[in-house]
Amino acid sequence: MMSETQFQAEKLYYISVSIIKSMLEKGLIDREVYAIIDTKLLEKYRPISATLLSGKPLT
Repeated sequence: MMSETQFQAEKLYYISVSIIKSMLEKGLIDREVYAIIDTKLLEKYRPISATLLSGKPLT
């Protein structure tokens, strides 16, 4: 079972990724910047599910 702290980290990570994906799609950042930001977010939030899925597109 996931703790409340882990759940919050998961939630914040996916909210943040949603924002940077939107920025990427709008051309505000490129793939290199996206990758850098995503790496920083993974280090900060350490989401369990994201580390299982990292490098694997969801679509």
